[in-house]
Amino acid sequence: VQLQASGGGLVQAGDSLRLSCAASGRTFSNYGMGWFRQAPGKEREFVAAISWSGGSTVYADSVKGRFTISRDNAKNTVYLQMNSLKPEDTAVYYCAAEGWGRATEEPNEYDYWGQGTQVTVSS
Repeated sequence: VQLQASGGGLVQAGDSLRLSCAASGRTFSNYGMGWFRQAPGKEREFVAAISWSGGSTVYADSVKGRFTISRDNAKNTVYLQMNSLKPEDTAVYYCAAEGWGRATEEPNEYDYWGQGTQVTVSS
């Protein structure tokens, strides 16, 4: 699976952004999908994940209530709607695909990774 993340940018605190991750190469609907992020000088951290059907979602505590993950299997795309952005959300955001169709927080369980898209939130 090839993954292409997009939608990042420079916004102000309180603004919203929607990230997209387009998949190609294999049957997208077989895969669980996740979003992770990495800020400068910090380790990569889990953000959100969604199961193959969209019926199960998981969020990091830091984004719960502000971010929403969703997917459109007909368009081979997963989304991350980010509202009420904070400066601490600044990071490179990566999408990833997990071959068992699960929504999981564990980065080691993901088989494919996209190239990342930069999100910068100014105060």
